[in-house]
Amino acid sequence: MNTLLSDVAALTGRRLRATVRSPAKIVGVLLMPISLVLVLGFLFDGSITLPGGAPYVDYLTAGVAAQVGLTLVATSGLGIADDLAGGLADRFRSLPIPRSAVLLGHTLSDLVLAAAGIGATTGIAYTIGWRIHSGLLPGLAGFGLLLLFAYAMLWLGALIGLTTSGAEAISAIAALVMVVGSFVSNAFVPLRGLPGWLATVSAWNPVSSVVAACRRLWGNPDLVTEGAGFPQRHATLIALVVLVAVLAVAIPAGTRIYRTGTAA
Repeated sequence: MNTLLSDVAALTGRRLRATVRSPAKIVGVLLMPISLVLVLGFLFDGSITLPGGAPYVDYLTAGVAAQVGLTLVATSGLGIADDLAGGLADRFRSLPIPRSAVLLGHTLSDLVLAAAGIGATTGIAYTIGWRIHSGLLPGLAGFGLLLLFAYAMLWLGALIGLTTSGAEAISAIAALVMVVGSFVSNAFVPLRGLPGWLATVSAWNPVSSVVAACRRLWGNPDLVTEGAGFPQRHATLIALVVLVAVLAVAIPAGTRIYRTGTAA
């Protein structure tokens, strides 16, 4: 166990140093959510009525913060694919280290980037009016849920990178995850304004559960309508079950594929 932890720490540090030397990657993760908070926060403010006259940014912030995790699906997948194509994965396999340490180091280093993105997003939102109204512990729980979501997305991205050939294919799959996760959900607009079938699909979108749970933990308006279905009424439970399930599948599957070098 001590060997695994030391190997993971060393590989995480190595990748973090590589990330610091690639400012374009950092800017790419930070720029989109910050831009969305600023643009949508001002564009839709007043267009969507919230209980008690709360600003739209109180509704928006959880959705944009969750999008940081969706953005990192591509980051993780392309990073893994680059390691495989460049021969770095083969060099790691030749070393006397646990195979799981390589993927853990990869995903944990990107989790630091996710934390920076979530911090930047909520920091900018705070400057234009967003607030946590529920207290310290529920507020921290909301951030913890976002980090768990980001980590699940990082492992999903790693699995895509391990099983998909070509950067173009990985980018296309990651873009699909981003579009469906962001816009077929409650991230930016309430579900009550969607057509019946689309509202049902959006309600069962795990991103909707994560976003709704964060809003409730932060004391932000969630706009759940009377008679809402199971996924809206039990958003926190669904979010935790889905994220744990994704990690329970992706971690062993990704580790096995990485160890054997084949997705078969």
